[in-house]
Amino acid sequence: MDLPELIEIAQKERASEKLVQIRCCVAAGCLSANSQVVKQRLEEAVTAENLTEKVEVRGVGCMRLCCQGPLVQVEKLGTGDWVLGTGEDSRQSPHSKLYEKVTPDHAPSIITAINGGETTVQQGDLTHPFFTSQMPIVLENSGKVDPERIQSYIAANGYQALYHVLREMTPSEVVDTVTRSGLRGRGGAGYPTGLKWATVAKAKSDAYGEQSDRKFVICNADEGDPGAFMDRSVLESDPHRVLEGMAIAAYSIGANQGYIYIRAEYPIAINRLQIAIRQAQRLGILGTQVFDSHFDFKIDIRIGAGAYVCGEETALMASIEGKRGTPHPRPPYPAESGLWGYPTLINNVETYANIAPIIRKGAEWFANIGTQKSKGTKVFALAGKIRNTGLIEVPMGTSLRQIVEAMGGGVPDGGVVKAVQTGGPSGGCIPAAAFDSPVDYESLTQLGSMMGSGGMIVMDETTNMVDVARFFMEFCMDESCGKCIPCRVGTVQLYKLLAKISEGKASFADLELLEELCDMVKHTSLCGLGQSAPNPVFSTLRYFRDEYLALISH
Repeated sequence: MDLPELIEIAQKERASEKLVQIRCCVAAGCLSANSQVVKQRLEEAVTAENLTEKVEVRGVGCMRLCCQGPLVQVEKLGTGDWVLGTGEDSRQSPHSKLYEKVTPDHAPSIITAINGGETTVQQGDLTHPFFTSQMPIVLENSGKVDPERIQSYIAANGYQALYHVLREMTPSEVVDTVTRSGLRGRGGAGYPTGLKWATVAKAKSDAYGEQSDRKFVICNADEGDPGAFMDRSVLESDPHRVLEGMAIAAYSIGANQGYIYIRAEYPIAINRLQIAIRQAQRLGILGTQVFDSHFDFKIDIRIGAGAYVCGEETALMASIEGKRGTPHPRPPYPAESGLWGYPTLINNVETYANIAPIIRKGAEWFANIGTQKSKGTKVFALAGKIRNTGLIEVPMGTSLRQIVEAMGGGVPDGGVVKAVQTGGPSGGCIPAAAFDSPVDYESLTQLGSMMGSGGMIVMDETTNMVDVARFFMEFCMDESCGKCIPCRVGTVQLYKLLAKISEGKASFADLELLEELCDMVKHTSLCGLGQSAPNPVFSTLRYFRDEYLALISH
């Protein structure tokens, strides 16, 4: 395949678009609320009204406001831009309507409304800050393209970045572009992506005593934080975007084989990835001689059993190799000695999803978004005691107050926000008094939390913060691989102390022991799971110590 063929596919797809497009969310959240039947009933209603020449019903990925699902959006094409999210050159279309909590019985009413009739289906407010404050880069196609049709992705400028890279850029130029963009890893640690790519590109392997140029690319889709569903939503909504990012990464470092490591609990994402890979192979976009070039790249899927520790990169690689998923000391780092001893690049779903737009629009464009040290946008899964739960993408530097109160709508029924927990079990709890802080890597670290993969759980004044710390410690205790004693034994002892405090049976000596054990587990555990397990305890002690003292005094 060459560029004219790619453009022809895009043009045919755009030409086939009908006057009215009905987009029905078929991501996991809405599917669990029967959206597949809603889509079927909408198709039947369109046929019954003889509107098949004018109206298209399209299954799409996540439309973000998950608490109001199933979601259906109706838009008359040619009358306005795509409405979910804004950018400098986009606007709200007066000819778009978002219907919420749609049931199969609502389908005929929605079709009637297209013809100017009345409908009683609940409509969403597309002018609400939940939508207007978003800046979609990773999610620009989410809720728009059909995730099971490669033509839909190509019509949205898909795979043009890969073609441009293979035909007009050297591998070092690609690495330089990613470096200048300022993109940092979205998996949690925030390591500069360009620097990681450069390290792997330069690495030479001496695995098995032989010099080799063999390298691997891995997509870490083992999303395991409680309350997090960002990576799952991206893979369900726009799988080709991740494949394109992986292919560009592979070209830049000199790899020919990629793996997507994804947990078995994500069957919809797995299925759509399998479909996407097959479609890309048929068109010559994956496999041998990609786009008729000298570049070969194959992607395989590896399904994990759901162990949280396999999100740690050395444990993940062990699992791909068919071994027990336990971490290993570093160095050597995967960039030097990864899969089967060969240099390996590991990034998460959201990191790869940023690559194609950076190539298309330029490093400077991306670097002008966000803050001085945290560039671009971040996708968050907003959940907990909050009115608007769902998926959001905001520029780095957006305040917690803007996210929680303006976009999230605050606590339902007039409640008061007490804290927000970011970073999953590895993160911390941030009090409402600090909500004017910007959301970026450095600011969250100073607050005693971390960016993490993007989970954001809101808690109200009824939440007991000692119980929150106890919950996350129980999670870490259960998910510990057991390889090192500080994590295997330390998390158990920490959980028991937190339970003792929660039950009002602890003394001040127990509180002192709790702090000492937290410090020990943090500094002596083998991998990130144990090293970060005490973080929720540290943060709740820092900001909500009075709740610990009240239970002990009682």
